[in-house]
Amino acid sequence: MHAGVVVAALLPLANLALRAATDHLGADPVEDITHTTGNWALRLLLASLAVTPLRRLLGVPALAPLRRSLGLLAFLYATLHALTYVGLDQGFHWQLLVEDVLERRYVTAGFAAWLCLLPLAATSTRRSMRRLGGARWTNLHRLIHVAAPLACIHYFWLVKTDLLPPFVYSAILAVLWLARLSLPGKDAVR
Repeated sequence: MHAGVVVAALLPLANLALRAATDHLGADPVEDITHTTGNWALRLLLASLAVTPLRRLLGVPALAPLRRSLGLLAFLYATLHALTYVGLDQGFHWQLLVEDVLERRYVTAGFAAWLCLLPLAATSTRRSMRRLGGARWTNLHRLIHVAAPLACIHYFWLVKTDLLPPFVYSAILAVLWLARLSLPGKDAVR
């Protein structure tokens, strides 16, 4: 099951690569890549947060390892999203990037969300958990609960007309938080 979930989560990336290789990214390829990677980063971030409520609800402890995999896949897509913006959209022009982060609130929120995910990805190994100690590792990994709403805010502030998709993602996040609070059980992080 675990390998199947990872493969399924990588299919959108493979599809994106295939469309890029065959010149089928549409009229604005950079926008297509940016939106595809951003949407999948948010979906996988929410999926990683859904593991604990699902595990508790279904009583299936074997779901727990999916949190890490889905979180790392979310970070992969978020990093590709950021690199598309930094490299393809802004051409690695660092002064413009700093100005964008400071002046455009959606860029600020997105950058802050990515910064929250960075230490989570960097400390996702069992070795890191041992090195940090359980309590410090747990506290650090609670940053997921900062990154997820920041990602939703990033999306809200980015769109100008169709607010339904960011609203749906935000509603899913709210339901996941409510489920986490209402379902019995104790979980270290998420």
